[in-house]
Amino acid sequence: MKIGFIGLGIMGKPMAANLIKAGHELVVSAHNEAAASELAQLGASTARTPREIAAQVELLITMLPNSPQVRDVALGTDGIVGGARSDLIYVDMSSIAPAVAQEVAQALAERGVKMLDAPVSGGEPKAIDGTLSIMVGGDREAFDQVHDVLAAMGSSVVHVGDIGAGNTTKLANQVIVALNIAAVSEALVLAQKAGVAPGAVVEAIRGGLAGSAVLEAKAPMMLAHEFKPGFRINLHIKDLNNAMDTSEDIGAPLPLTAAVLDVLRLLDAEDHGGEDHSGLVQYYEELAGTRLESS
Repeated sequence: MKIGFIGLGIMGKPMAANLIKAGHELVVSAHNEAAASELAQLGASTARTPREIAAQVELLITMLPNSPQVRDVALGTDGIVGGARSDLIYVDMSSIAPAVAQEVAQALAERGVKMLDAPVSGGEPKAIDGTLSIMVGGDREAFDQVHDVLAAMGSSVVHVGDIGAGNTTKLANQVIVALNIAAVSEALVLAQKAGVAPGAVVEAIRGGLAGSAVLEAKAPMMLAHEFKPGFRINLHIKDLNNAMDTSEDIGAPLPLTAAVLDVLRLLDAEDHGGEDHSGLVQYYEELAGTRLESS
């Protein structure tokens, strides 16, 4: 399949590379010149604008920072809407507000374009190895048409409902992840302060009910104080802002999420925004006047 891909950042570039490895013909945005050059060496071609890309592909995928960028790429000057064929399928894999996904889908539907919102979970490591979790909202027939393409980037590809449902699912995911990271941080700092090796605590509890993917992925980073970003604090803030906006719109309060969001904002203000979200532990260390030790 000939596929367009726009958004070659920390997640998008390896996702695009996996599509090439799966045998698809790719046209990528030249906006990020370094990333586009790397993918060109793998066989991708490039184009300057979303409109140019949309005019030559069957499927167009975007992986962008937030709602404004998706709206602009899809509907703005030289956007997808200006070049799309009536049989184009557009899959936005960004994490955005569900209402914006619905707005963009409605505008594109007037041109005969079917849109899916398909945000992902797993961070850079799973983007690289092609094992992302992909949650998809939109037309079921369109989903069936692109399922195998999405499976080249993820180990789990699940249709969750109508357009916007993908991003609602992602917001739920991000709420759970944020609260889990906060809980692991609190627990390990508690152990450290009490004189119990936090690494031993992790080993003791990982096989029980407290065990989780968050514990396995993030506790080692906390213990090593290694916060190279797989998923940055400032991106998690963006997602939780979208969650809070959505919760207000529909009347579903998120008090625990609001508390963790305040902590993430504080860390961002202290220049930790570019670190991995496991760096949340630094807030609790500072409160307790201690620092985790690996042994």
